[in-house]
Amino acid sequence: MSWSDDFDNQTINTKDPNPWLALYLDGSLPMHDPAKQALLRGHNTWTRRLLLPIVRPLARLNIILVQLLRVILPERCSSSRILHKTIYWGLKTFVRNDANYLILRHFHIGTEILGFIADNAKVTIESTEPLRPNNLEGLIEDTFLIHDLNIFNFILELNHKLKEEGRDLTAPEHLNLGSITDGEFDIELPKEKAFNVLDLQTAIEMYTPLYALFLSDRDFWRASNSLQLDETIAIYIGKILNDAIPLGLVNNRHPSVPVSTLQAGFRLMLHGLDAEILHGYLRSLK
Repeated sequence: MSWSDDFDNQTINTKDPNPWLALYLDGSLPMHDPAKQALLRGHNTWTRRLLLPIVRPLARLNIILVQLLRVILPERCSSSRILHKTIYWGLKTFVRNDANYLILRHFHIGTEILGFIADNAKVTIESTEPLRPNNLEGLIEDTFLIHDLNIFNFILELNHKLKEEGRDLTAPEHLNLGSITDGEFDIELPKEKAFNVLDLQTAIEMYTPLYALFLSDRDFWRASNSLQLDETIAIYIGKILNDAIPLGLVNNRHPSVPVSTLQAGFRLMLHGLDAEILHGYLRSLK
């Protein structure tokens, strides 16, 4: 069964309530409206209902096989370049633009959230690379890998400088929201074709074994465990705002107790949602 995803013009049916419409109308989580619609439209696709339950166990099995292969496979066989070109081709050829839109947004959002923390901590961060891809071609240059490196490098440099200065994150006298965009990002999506049918969650599960295959073991482990740093970033934001709400908005937690890499696909979905909600909360303050 498929419910209509025309959220703005749909009539509420009390005898057959649309669960995605209910989530869309629910305003408890601060989220950019077009992004929320794109996410919920993806949940309402046949690929998520029928293909995801098949893809997920196969993907996890492939991760196990790749990690066993890593025992004998030399590190020089890994190739971030091949990984990113494969992801670009797959997104352009098989993935819905709802999903591509959310993926491109994610890098802008990550850049802005880290920028917000640095601005209000009054610390200049030199070890991260701002990521603002305007189209799918912008993902080819190791964008996913750099995104993972950015979060660890940011935490390392921020805390090193704070310790050098003998201080902790505190609420500034004047909050600086200049790094937060209040509106749409400059994103250009390709024209959808017949094979662009995959929803975001199914695509992520399919691509996760490719991460394990084409990244080195260290890079894959770091990428997987970076997802639990959503809690850390929420704590930083909470300290700056002197507000406990940001911590309650995230689901990826406890980075000191790493979760199995087999769950990386699902937690990547949570990571995207966590980032959208944190950014939406900061936008609401702006």
